[in-house]
Amino acid sequence: MTLTATEYKYVELDEKNVPLIAGTTMKVVELITSVKAYGWTPEELFQSYPHLTLSKIYSALSYYWDHKEELDADMQRRFEYAEKLRLEAGESALAKKLRAQGLIK
Repeated sequence: MTLTATEYKYVELDEKNVPLIAGTTMKVVELITSVKAYGWTPEELFQSYPHLTLSKIYSALSYYWDHKEELDADMQRRFEYAEKLRLEAGESALAKKLRAQGLIK
């Protein structure tokens, strides 16, 4: 995989220009989803992702805030794609069985 340096010490772009946290395979958007989903602080991210340093976390957060519109659009595209696949797959056999038993709505 070819990586391109950015002005952010711990953020690199892969060959598709996807920002990754340097020295890992973790995408910046993956870190940001934890912030959005759980409201985690940098210190809580550090506890949840011990393979990252606080420096890498802050660098990724800085990258996000400086590229927020682009990354938010990327996360929205990913959500819409996953939702499309979920709808195409339909309800699972397990969900149907649980619904029939009145265990889920």
